[in-house]
Amino acid sequence: MQRLTVEPRAEWRAHVERDLGFAFHTIDGAPYWDETACYQFSAAEIDALEAATAELEQMALELVDRVVKAGEASYRRLGIAPAAWAAIEGSWKAKERNLYGRFDLAYDGAGQPRLLEYNADTPTALFEAAVVQWDWLQAVRPEHDQFNSLHERLIEAWKNLGIGRRTIYFAAVKDHAEDQGTVEYLRDTAVQAGFQTVRIAIEDIGWDGREFLDLDHRRIGVLFKLYPWEWLVGEAFGQHLLTGVAKVIEPAWKMVLSNKAALAFLWEMAPGHPNLLPAALEPGVIEGRVVRKPIYSREGANIQVLEGERVVAETGGAYGAEGFVYQGYAPLPDLGGNYPVIGSWVVASEPAGIGIREDSTAITRDSSRFVPHFFD
Repeated sequence: MQRLTVEPRAEWRAHVERDLGFAFHTIDGAPYWDETACYQFSAAEIDALEAATAELEQMALELVDRVVKAGEASYRRLGIAPAAWAAIEGSWKAKERNLYGRFDLAYDGAGQPRLLEYNADTPTALFEAAVVQWDWLQAVRPEHDQFNSLHERLIEAWKNLGIGRRTIYFAAVKDHAEDQGTVEYLRDTAVQAGFQTVRIAIEDIGWDGREFLDLDHRRIGVLFKLYPWEWLVGEAFGQHLLTGVAKVIEPAWKMVLSNKAALAFLWEMAPGHPNLLPAALEPGVIEGRVVRKPIYSREGANIQVLEGERVVAETGGAYGAEGFVYQGYAPLPDLGGNYPVIGSWVVASEPAGIGIREDSTAITRDSSRFVPHFFD
């Protein structure tokens, strides 16, 4: 695993906007998509990442099964609202299929990939991982390969979700470029799978007392929502989604995995597993340097790196009211002052590719850059 400095393509911004529809390559005046560097892997390193991802996904599914069987005690430890328990159990027992997810891994090419967290419900950085870095590869490193079968797998996965001939509505919050880009890409893969689709802002979905409606008063029977389940459960609107009146993607059982308390559950289930880091829901349990994370948070907010009671590093934010998980510290590779996190994707619970975010600090944030990769 190496970080290489490379020459960006001439006029790449115009190209990705015009030809790919990639509008959020620059965020707040700083580069988000970064072509000044790329990561090179060996085939053996890619095999290690793929194997670890497959193993972690199977462990995650086993965890859901254990939590559903344990019931109330486990739901409470996970910080899941009681209103959601029946929906989680029902969706799991009905074997509702999931679409996608992203494991964030610490990996230096030498040791085992280690799980930092699982973005199981609303992961972003998908379009750039599936399409933009593949476009870069074809232009810059066409003689090499890339761990990336995301696009083809997503198209196939839509066909197996039990949607039938129903129209799929795709929803995200208004005026959020990255979320809108992710939703539009997923909508395109559903269209390529043969479905009728409609875009709608989450704020524009109506409820008439019996069913969800769009702005033209048409029934919404299938909804992909890039909006966290834990937020929906706390809103009057979201309460109705728990009743099963519409098919929701991702399924309700993803609530077991989409909060970071699941990291402690995984460690309890498989202590010492080479792809896991020690984790606990109580402070003082994990020895050495520890990372404190809110069980519900986004984009690296409210993270603290602790050495005993001393705060070594931290980020701001508004999360943490529901509690924290304490995870053993895994140093990210330092490649010339750049710290990469590997986002390893699953589609329909199968490994499907990677995307790399890097930062000048050891905490990955919403401003972290996306850098393409290839392997020999």
